[in-house]
Amino acid sequence: MEDLQALVDDISREMAAREERGKVADYIPELAKVDPGHFGIAITTVGGREYFAGDAELPFSIQSVSKVFALTLALGKVGDRLWNRVGREPSGSAFNSIVQLERENGKPRNPFINAGAIVVADHLLGGHMPKEAIGEIVQFVRFLADDDSIYIDHAVAKSEQETGFRNFALAQFMRSFGIIEHPAEQVLGVYFHQCALAMTCRQLARAGLFLAAGGTNPRTGRTVVSRDRARRINALMLTCGHYDGSGEFAYRVGLPGKSGVGGGILAVAPGKASVAVWSPGLNKNGNSLLGSQALEMLAQRTGWSIFGQ
Repeated sequence: MEDLQALVDDISREMAAREERGKVADYIPELAKVDPGHFGIAITTVGGREYFAGDAELPFSIQSVSKVFALTLALGKVGDRLWNRVGREPSGSAFNSIVQLERENGKPRNPFINAGAIVVADHLLGGHMPKEAIGEIVQFVRFLADDDSIYIDHAVAKSEQETGFRNFALAQFMRSFGIIEHPAEQVLGVYFHQCALAMTCRQLARAGLFLAAGGTNPRTGRTVVSRDRARRINALMLTCGHYDGSGEFAYRVGLPGKSGVGGGILAVAPGKASVAVWSPGLNKNGNSLLGSQALEMLAQRTGWSIFGQ
């Protein structure tokens, strides 16, 4: 396999030269301000080595990538009871769709579409005030990345609260079916702040490393989840992590991954490495255009696709 630092340098140069960069998520005012010219990539291997290039040390809003960490935390708290209120199937619909909820009695298809992540936030809120639940999420992500400098961008959270009308509709609709147990305003307060986590590519790659290493963070030696649970989270990331673009991502990249409308993607090469990319411009499915292309290039040149070289 070729030198990983040379590879990420090549990928960064290639992405910098591309003219078509997608469109930033301008429906969230704070994200509309982000320069689409950014690109960063970071790899953390299960052996603890790091390779990075471009804007890999510039914090960005991880948005829905946070759903991986929220799901991990919720499964640790309530276990398989979580699946009574959220499914594990691909949606085939946009990340903020309300159509399936009406057909399926308010139960979201999976924990990575917005409706499913709101149910996860409802579980995290159980027994807590919203500020406590938010603090628990932040502390968990800091623990995963072994980095106490990770923070919530409150301007982004405020921006989402002021414009997240579709998410309020999803929450209220699910509450009418008894899927959401807490007041929608409280649940969404947790959800919006979770999505407003700001991280660099290097921090994000470190935070996701436990999923590449069978549930244990090899940098710290700490066990996060069981090997079986890590495998199952990876399976959900592969089948559901890119919304209605999940099949295309699996076809082109072949790695478990989770995207966010801030332009970040966390990808996992089981047994090998955790990879984070960031480019704010999105494709039609709401996934980072250049981030997806960069991961396709990485998978091709490393042979890391779980489906073989």
